[in-house]
Amino acid sequence: MLHHDRLFIGGDWMAPAGTGTIDVVSPHTEEVVGRVPDGTAADMDRAVAAAREAFDAGPWPRMSMAERAAVVARLAEIYAARQNEIADVITLEMGSPITFSQLAQAPQPLGMLQYFAELGATFAVEDERPGMFGPITVRREPVGVVAAVVPWNVPQFVIMTKLAPALVAGCTIVVKPAPETPLDAYLLAEMVKEAGIPDGVVNIVAAGREAGEHLVSHPGVDKVAFTGSTAAGRRIASICGEQLKRCSLELGGKSAAIILDDCDLPSAMGFLSIASLMNNGQACVAQTRILASRNRYDEVVQAVADMVVGQQVGDPADPATGIGPLVARRQQERVEGYIRIGIDEGAKTVVGGLNRPFDRGWYVAPTVFAGATNDMRIAREEIFGPVLAVIPYDDEADAIRIANDSDYGLSGSVWTADTDHGMDVARQVRTGTYGVNMMNTMEPSTPFGGYKASGLGRELGPEGLSAYLEYKSIARLG
Repeated sequence: MLHHDRLFIGGDWMAPAGTGTIDVVSPHTEEVVGRVPDGTAADMDRAVAAAREAFDAGPWPRMSMAERAAVVARLAEIYAARQNEIADVITLEMGSPITFSQLAQAPQPLGMLQYFAELGATFAVEDERPGMFGPITVRREPVGVVAAVVPWNVPQFVIMTKLAPALVAGCTIVVKPAPETPLDAYLLAEMVKEAGIPDGVVNIVAAGREAGEHLVSHPGVDKVAFTGSTAAGRRIASICGEQLKRCSLELGGKSAAIILDDCDLPSAMGFLSIASLMNNGQACVAQTRILASRNRYDEVVQAVADMVVGQQVGDPADPATGIGPLVARRQQERVEGYIRIGIDEGAKTVVGGLNRPFDRGWYVAPTVFAGATNDMRIAREEIFGPVLAVIPYDDEADAIRIANDSDYGLSGSVWTADTDHGMDVARQVRTGTYGVNMMNTMEPSTPFGGYKASGLGRELGPEGLSAYLEYKSIARLG
């Protein structure tokens, strides 16, 4: 069992203020595999104080951006050497299939560190613009102390969407990992220490909801960066609004994959198996609404069903596993509740249903619904599990209308033999990311985020760095 009894605050391992602990339970075996301190409000106060001191009086914000980028590049080198360890820990604590952990859970965070290190090496902190009375210098300065509140589904990926740009910008940060997945954050803390990042610049305190809200509400925090549910995002936005505190929110999704009639189904299904079912369906960008024309509806339903049946369900540590367990019993019960809702609404389970694959572990049967309509709850609400709804459309305009008929706007895709035409469709769907004959893989160099209830602001790319900068205009005469 992995056991930690300290918190990473002020560049050191400190004893927690309280005596509570968080048990990390394997979703596969339902056995305790790790234990860490349960951070309290007092621990958050200490972490914010350390970050505040490091920002207000420490060297980090006063270094050049290129100097900070060099330190982040060193962190990337250390991270690269420990990728396999990170992947193994994430699979252990939250049940992500090891192949997905090795292909995405660990490498994508590394790619973000590398990208922002490269961007920071050449990023213009100041530029001059002509003014009415003389030149004006536009300066970019770090926003301050950042609170990063992250979920359990892709823990290192989400931490890095915040940590990498915040560090390059010159911010200091308090990271609150989810209580389900604190173990990987301890590995990150070790790497931060090894990279020589100054004390207090990065602080990591795993905790539950109450301590998290205390962190978000803390007057010493200048910006909140949150990824998670839309409901929690609304609460955080209200707190930040009351305090006029900067915030960025990456929230839920209910993305649609539009299958046009000229689509080559076998080819599309190979990609959709990842786009729809990655990480056991626990992905905000998952394409869980499959839109098929009435002309090919039955054919598409069968292709989707065959694709799902072809996924091996089982031990996430087995490289042959395509779909593992859900993160917790409550998530298993939530997803099964939605399967029951879909049946009650009149949709037909073509694959899966309410029979659990195994007696032990938080598994659900991967499920495909046919006969679904876009007004059903299984088509409108984020399920966060391996549950797909195949929805018929009349013509292309109807498909675009259905895709846009959602409270969310995070991702989506279109599948067609005509890529140029696919681009025309992409331009009409109101989402922050989109793919033509592929899933948008969230490239570090391009902005990621959503329309509507999928969030506020953008992460990654130069836009993601700008989210951690304040802009100052300095006018002068002479």
